[in-house]
Amino acid sequence: MLTDKEKKEIFEEVKQYPSPKGACIDALKVVQEHRGWVSDESVKDIAGILEMSNEEVDSVATFYPRIYRKPVGRNVILLCDGISCMIMGYESIYEHISKQLGISFGETTEDGRYTLLPISCLGDCDHAPSMMINNDHYNNLTIENVVELLDDYK
Repeated sequence: MLTDKEKKEIFEEVKQYPSPKGACIDALKVVQEHRGWVSDESVKDIAGILEMSNEEVDSVATFYPRIYRKPVGRNVILLCDGISCMIMGYESIYEHISKQLGISFGETTEDGRYTLLPISCLGDCDHAPSMMINNDHYNNLTIENVVELLDDYK
């Protein structure tokens, strides 16, 4: 069940649109901001507020790679696996991160510190390989600078 604060924030977003459905992404972001992810129960609650079906809200939630439909770690690593990043050494970066953290794509470290996810493009092809950690964008990645970056996120 959504909290009163979450509902209030969603209703504020709804005011920005001619139709409640227009606030779907914003509503998902509100819930994720408060909870870290969007559960099936939250999808149902959002659907009720926005006059949408559960399936409609879920289809929006699953379309966007930065809306998380299961619990994630405190720090979410989005590693670009697009063609430019692939050509520029993404695979060695992935292997290093995976080995260092002991997780593969879609997994979270046992301590809940990191979740590692692929993303198809970060729009930084001329500075590949690239990744995001939370809302921070990094490019021209090397194994050496990835080690330093990961240490900065506790």
